[in-house]
Amino acid sequence: MLVVTNDSTVFLKKGLATAFEMFGGRAEEVKRLVARLDTAKKDGRKMCDVSFGLISTRFGFVPGNYVIASYDGVMSNKKDYERVQREKDYLGQVGQASVYFDRVVVCVPKDMFAMMLEDDTFMHGKVIAVTSPVFEEECAKRGWTHLERKRGPRLGKENAERVFRLIEEES
Repeated sequence: MLVVTNDSTVFLKKGLATAFEMFGGRAEEVKRLVARLDTAKKDGRKMCDVSFGLISTRFGFVPGNYVIASYDGVMSNKKDYERVQREKDYLGQVGQASVYFDRVVVCVPKDMFAMMLEDDTFMHGKVIAVTSPVFEEECAKRGWTHLERKRGPRLGKENAERVFRLIEEES
């Protein structure tokens, strides 16, 4: 499975670090879910294989284990998302990476998720979308699971638990 989120204004490291280690803030709760899934066992064996990817303002889509440098100016609105898309094609990068996974969990802001729908970024596999409630019907049409992103958290404790249970049921 692939878990995708976007960068945060909270940098945990100066200089170089993996994309997984670089960001705190709202990205932290997504990282905790990834760590939990990565170590979870069911019936004495690993429950699932999980990869983490981050949509970064400077580099586009970056797998969690890639080393990147800290940078200034994190995208935070539709205009920024569109500019970085033009410059880095993160939607194409995410779409290509997602082909190799049977499940994608995506936790991104409303305007970025709208761009993903318009682009048809996730054509393969099943999606769990933690995003704005305005996309609930569209997710249902596509056979995806929609979880409402509450104001503030990127994932939230309740949604993290629901994602974990959904994955546990399928494995």
